[in-house]
Amino acid sequence: MHHQWRIETAYLEVKSTLLGGRVLRARTPCGLVQETYALLVAYQVLRLAMADATGTRPQIDPDRASLTIALHTARDLITQAAGVITGTVIDLVGTIGRHILTALMPNRRSRTRPRVVKRAISKYNAKGTIDRTSYKATITIDIPATDP
Repeated sequence: MHHQWRIETAYLEVKSTLLGGRVLRARTPCGLVQETYALLVAYQVLRLAMADATGTRPQIDPDRASLTIALHTARDLITQAAGVITGTVIDLVGTIGRHILTALMPNRRSRTRPRVVKRAISKYNAKGTIDRTSYKATITIDIPATDP
């Protein structure tokens, strides 16, 4: 079930952020497939740039990177044809990564209540029994030591 939320979130980001509320322009089934693949490739490239940028600073949570900042920076670079011919230096962070790192989103709040499936406008309860008490959020990370 957890993976389903990630997939639905990715589709929502493609639809709302990459498409900006527009519909696909292709008029043929083959064109729709091509356009869909192009959107998914663009989404993955932007996510990779976000991961590379936050990976250069281990203290930064990758969730703080903004897909919107990455998209707008990539669009500006393509529109201006900036950096089309570059030197031989490989820069994993690049212009997109620098913009991401200068405009990080705030840290996410810890979840204090479990996720539940909600039903819109229903006289019935959500699936399962819901414990309405508050929970203290505790986050622990165990990192095993490795021999050098």
